[in-house]
Amino acid sequence: MGKIAFLFSGQGAQYSGMGRELTKHSSSVAALFALADRIRPGTSAQCFSGSQEELTETKNTQPCLFCVDLAAALALEESGVRADGAAGFSLGEMAALTFAGMLEQKTGFSLVCRRAVLMDEAARQTDSAMAAVLKLEHKTVEELCRRFAHLYPVNYNCPGQLVVAGLRQEIEEMKPLVKKAGGRMVPLAVSGGFHSPFMDGAAKEFAKELEKVCFQPARIPVYANLTARPYAESEPKELLAQQMKNPVRWEQTLRRMAEDGFDTFIEVGPGKTLTGLVSKTLPDARAFHVEDAETLEITRKAVLES
Repeated sequence: MGKIAFLFSGQGAQYSGMGRELTKHSSSVAALFALADRIRPGTSAQCFSGSQEELTETKNTQPCLFCVDLAAALALEESGVRADGAAGFSLGEMAALTFAGMLEQKTGFSLVCRRAVLMDEAARQTDSAMAAVLKLEHKTVEELCRRFAHLYPVNYNCPGQLVVAGLRQEIEEMKPLVKKAGGRMVPLAVSGGFHSPFMDGAAKEFAKELEKVCFQPARIPVYANLTARPYAESEPKELLAQQMKNPVRWEQTLRRMAEDGFDTFIEVGPGKTLTGLVSKTLPDARAFHVEDAETLEITRKAVLES
């Protein structure tokens, strides 16, 4: 068997009740949520019983997802499944870096809280949104985006799936063009146009926050959204700030990980979005997800007993 990668979920996968079962399964998970509540009171309540509307607000989404992503990874590791490397989708990258030991839990969570506020504030300055364009080649979507003043290809998810960010009106105007080209558009449950120039101001402010942080060497390689290769020790501050306003090269990241010997990918966190992207990008790879006690046990057995 090849290497095992943990993949940390990003925004859009959140739902009310996420993470609740994992706190009962693991003392380290319970401690993580207790830490989050000390720093940001009400975090666990939002995860376990918050409304979908509440969880879709970026200032809430990111701290909650960070906790659930990291909780699933901790529970999986405690069950005996060890990661040889990691990657996280957008916000998930912060959880991946924390899991890999580059950030302490307290520091990672505090940074995510600040990141969430900055991105939420930036999103409120314009009526922007995101939508996934399906069934078209990336170059076709890129060409369509160039017809608009404020529409950008931002998340290269997998073959035939590229997310665009832009003014909500321009996204609406793009829909008939996508349909004419043979594709379709699906709106994302996020509150703004992330990974685009709309986030320039937020990225600059986050860079100031990162300057105050001391990053530690990673215990496992973490592949960066911006470069699709493992972080070097000198890179975290620059890459994490730039990541906020630049495309997530997820398809390229998965292909690079496969080239580096990874053949088992386990999504940690709510939903199965990344699991599906693995299957579409690397059809010969094994893909699992862990978000509760049931999926934890299924994945443990499949990985350790195969």
